[in-house]
Formats: sequence, C-alpha cells, structure tokens
Amino acid sequence: MSRAGLDKDPHDIASMFDRVAKGYDRTNSVMTLGFDRRWREVTRQVLDAGPGEKVLDLAAGTAVSTVEYARSGAWCVAADFSLGMLRGGAHRDVPKVAADAFHLPFHDGAFDAVTVSFGLRNMNDTVAALREMARVVRSGGRLVVCEVSQPRLRPIRWLYHNTVLRVLPLITRPFSSNPAAYRYLAESMRDWHDQRTLAKLIAEAGWRDVEWLALTFGAVALHRATNP
Repeated sequence: MSRAGLDKDPHDIASMFDRVAKGYDRTNSVMTLGFDRRWREVTRQVLDAGPGEKVLDLAAGTAVSTVEYARSGAWCVAADFSLGMLRGGAHRDVPKVAADAFHLPFHDGAFDAVTVSFGLRNMNDTVAALREMARVVRSGGRLVVCEVSQPRLRPIRWLYHNTVLRVLPLITRPFSSNPAAYRYLAESMRDWHDQRTLAKLIAEAGWRDVEWLALTFGAVALHRATNP
C-alpha cells in the first residue's frame, strides 16, 4: 500500500507497521524533530487519568505512549493490531494486547478512558472506530485523540504541505527499516481532516462535549470528549 487515498485495509496497515517496527521510535523522534515527547506529555495532562482508573491506549505501537500515561498512576494497557510493533515494545513494562480497533476484546464500559495517538487516520472507518471506543468506555468516561491536523493559517498550511510533508520521506530514509511506509504516512498526513471536521466525526460517533487544542501551529491537534 503506497497511497493514502487507497482503502486502508487493516491487514495492509498491520503489515506496513510490522515492517517499520524496528527503529520506529528513533525514526519517529527524527521525523517530529523531538516534538513527539512533548505531544505525549500534553496528551497525558489532558487525559488527566489517576490512580485506580483504567486507560486503553489504542494503536499504541511500541507502547512508548502507554508508559507515559501510566506515570499518572492509572492502570494503562497498550493495544495494537500490529504484532511487530507490540514486540518492538516488549521491553516496556505495561500490559499489551493484540486488538482490532473495530472489534476490541473488552467488555462494555471496561475503561475509564481511551486514547489514540497518531493512529486514528490509519483506520478505514473513523466513525466506526470511535463508536467501538465508546463501547468499551464507561458512561462519563473520556476520549483523548492526538492526531495530525491541518494548520489553519494559510501561509503555515502552505509550508506544511509543500515543504514539511515533501521532505519527510527524505529525512526518515536513513533511519527507517521501510522508507516506503513513510511516504504513505506523509500522504495520510496531507489528506487528514482539520480540527473542526474531526470534532464533527467524534460527535457523530456519539461522544459529547467535544473540544480541541491545536499544537505546533496546528499541524497536530488534541481532541477531548465525554461518553454520555
């Protein structure tokens, strides 16, 4: 799979991430110029989980984000469809589960909160995935999504599309085990929604009190919502 416009077959996505699992964390830090650490920290703060709470970190990859969220004292589980990514994070001491985002292996209302970072755009039906997340979160529980977005200011959006996303595959090539995957990721970033459009999709999936916070000039956004 090389084009973001193609149907996002879950098995193709899992296979792609299996191939980039080796060195993924290092490549991700290079790709984001180290901003990934700051985004995880802010996501943890917005998630606002505490001791005694259960948090599902979906599309968790190597579980680097799960470890960050567990710093709050909450019980956090990493779930991902890519076995290669989960194996890549085997050294991280958090629970890990292989899981399909559309058929999560958890009971209704099993979690106090669910979060997904930079994985929602790889799911082929955004609203269906968000509905399944709502199923496993208790009434009054929280959703926090950290995802790429579209800068609202036109000059910054132009630079983002015509400079950053064009050079991204070149920057990551020396560090990645599968450079073609980063061409796909750059294309998926270019084609993804802006903050308001994603907020509407979250509301369409049944979540309430949807709000968002733009980060890094709007190239990334945090969305937070409540399960009614």
